[in-house]
Amino acid sequence: MGTPPAREEHDGKDRFTEKVEEKESRKLRARRKGKHEVWFGLGMFGLIGWAVAIPTILGIVIGIWIDSRWPGRFSWTLMFLVFGVIIGCLNAWFWVSREREEIEKEQRDEEET
Repeated sequence: MGTPPAREEHDGKDRFTEKVEEKESRKLRARRKGKHEVWFGLGMFGLIGWAVAIPTILGIVIGIWIDSRWPGRFSWTLMFLVFGVIIGCLNAWFWVSREREEIEKEQRDEEET
């Protein structure tokens, strides 16, 4: 008909203990990482910015050079600008997905221990 009250109380204490242990381990991990996370985040923003900016600037420079040598009906500068932005966005996506995978792997490893 159900578990005896003593058994239910014991299960409740076990769940409570597990939740407290999980919260404690999260807090300890956060203390260990500390300010590293803030600098890591700022560094990642910088990395993504440069990952987009450099291909874009290179595209503009190449486009200007082509336009100055062989002027034509279409603007090579504009075409290479768009091409540089696309390459830069793909580059940034690569870095973000790679970092996400590393963070997820780290979390899985911590959960296993």
